[in-house]
Amino acid sequence: MIRHVVFFSAKAPEHREAVFDGLSLLTGIPDCICLEIGRNFQTDRISPDGPDFIVYGEFEDEAQLAAYKAHPLYTKSIELVRPLRDMRVAADFLSG
Repeated sequence: MIRHVVFFSAKAPEHREAVFDGLSLLTGIPDCICLEIGRNFQTDRISPDGPDFIVYGEFEDEAQLAAYKAHPLYTKSIELVRPLRDMRVAADFLSG
């Protein structure tokens, strides 16, 4: 299984809801085992300026992850979020 984790921060506080809404489009993509969009609590004292949002997904294999990234909703999400985001950090790793 591949776990896919992406952290996002909005450029400005007034962009947060639009970023969250854009990321939430990803939950409509069927090519995954599970996909969640979360808001960071921002309570970690070591990283008080951490990301605003987290995208967490699980995929059977690289082919399923590629299908997820090829889906039209993925493209739409990028179009909406990219202009409003400041930071994006992604990581994929094998689990199990």
